[in-house]
Amino acid sequence: MNNSTDGYLDMELLRFTTAGSVDDGKSTLIGRLLYDSKSIFQDQIEALERASKNKGNGEADLALLTDGLRAEREQGITIDVAYRYFATPKRKFIIADTPGHIQYTRNMVTGASTANLAIILIDARHGVIEQTKRHSYIASLLQIPHIVVCVNKMDLVDFKEEAFLKIKNQFKEFAPKLDVKDIDFIPISALKGDNVVERSENMDWYDGSTLLHLLENVYISGDYNHADARFPVQYVIRPQTDEFHDYRGYAGRIDGGIFKVGDEVKILPSGFTSKIKSIDTLNESLDFAFAPQSVSITIEDDIDISRGDMIVKSNNLPQQSQDITAMISWFNERPLQVRGKYALKHNTNEVRCMIQEVVFKMDINSLERNLDDKEVKMNDIARVKLRTTKPLFFDSYKKNRYTGSFILIDEVTNETVGAGMIV
Repeated sequence: MNNSTDGYLDMELLRFTTAGSVDDGKSTLIGRLLYDSKSIFQDQIEALERASKNKGNGEADLALLTDGLRAEREQGITIDVAYRYFATPKRKFIIADTPGHIQYTRNMVTGASTANLAIILIDARHGVIEQTKRHSYIASLLQIPHIVVCVNKMDLVDFKEEAFLKIKNQFKEFAPKLDVKDIDFIPISALKGDNVVERSENMDWYDGSTLLHLLENVYISGDYNHADARFPVQYVIRPQTDEFHDYRGYAGRIDGGIFKVGDEVKILPSGFTSKIKSIDTLNESLDFAFAPQSVSITIEDDIDISRGDMIVKSNNLPQQSQDITAMISWFNERPLQVRGKYALKHNTNEVRCMIQEVVFKMDINSLERNLDDKEVKMNDIARVKLRTTKPLFFDSYKKNRYTGSFILIDEVTNETVGAGMIV
C-alpha cells in the first residue's frame, strides 16, 4: 500500500481566475503567460499571427488566444468565462478568464467559485476603480484564499515606482473589508512581458517575484479544510464480477479532512456508525486519503448507503438543519421570488426549498448593505433565508467551500438560477 504515484498526473493543480475592468488587459496577460511559458502549439502561433495581421496589428495580439467567442473578438471584450489549461515543469494550471462588466457578475462568480487564487488587474493609469472593489469583494465572498493585484500597463506610466506605490496604497485602504489570506502586488506590462514570465529590466526598483514564479510557488495545500472529514457519496459501486463479487464501494470526492483505514465513521442522515474497511482508487488501495482526492470507500458493516448520503467522522459532525441563511448570487433574468419554490442541489444531495426572506441586498460597488431595495435581479448578490424539505448536512462556506455551497434550480425550466454560500 502506498499513497504516492509519480509523474505528470500527480503534479499539483492551481486554479486561478483573472478579473479586472474592460481593457485592463486580462486576455493579453493570459496570452502572455501562455506565449512566454511556451504553452502554445506552433499552429496556434501561426493562426494568431494571421489573425493579428488581419486586424492590422503590427505585433501578435495575444488577447486573441483567449477570446474564444466571435462577439468577443469583434468587440475586443470578454463576455463568457473562457477556461485555459497550461502546465510548467512545476505545476498544472487552469485559468478562468472572467468578464469585467457588471452585467456579467454571475459569470465571474461561476469562473471564480473553484479558484485557489485571483488575479485582480488594475490599469496603472486609472488606479483603483469601483470595478476593482467589486471584483475584490466577489473574490473575498467566494473565499478565494490568495489575491494577486497586478498593476498592468506600467509601460504607459514610464515604469515609475510612484505610480505602482500609489495604487498599492489605494488598494490597502479598502483591503480590511476583505476576507482573504494574503494579497501580493506585482507591477507588470502584459503587452511587453515585464514581470509576467521574465523579470523586467525596466523596473529594477521592484525586487519581488514575477507572476509566473508566484503562481508556481504559492502554497495551496493548506487551502483545503483538512480538519473536518466530509465525504458526500456520489455513486455506489457494485461490480458483481467473480473477482469482486461482494464489493460494495461508495465513490465520490473527499470534500474535507483525512480518512484512514480503520477510522470510525458515521453515515448521515441514518446516523449508523461503522469503520472504514478500505480506501481504493482505480489502480491501488490506500492507507489514507484526503481532500480533494476522488476515491471509493468500503465499510465493515452492511449499511444502506446511497447517493446524497454523507460519510463523516463520528466525533466531528457537520451542521444539520432545514433552515439555511446564505449569500446568494442571482443568475437568472427572472427575479428571485420570495416564497418561491426551487430545487436545491448541495453536493450530491438534491432537495426542494422555499425562499422565506431577503435579509439585505449587497451594493457591490460601495460594499454597503442595502436594506431598502430587496428585489434580487440578475447579477445581484443578497443574503437570504430559506427552508428545505429535508435537513442538509453542511459547514459554513467560510469553513469549507465545498460543503458550504449550493445551487438553486428552477424546477420548471431546469435552469440554474442562483449560487449560494451558506453563512
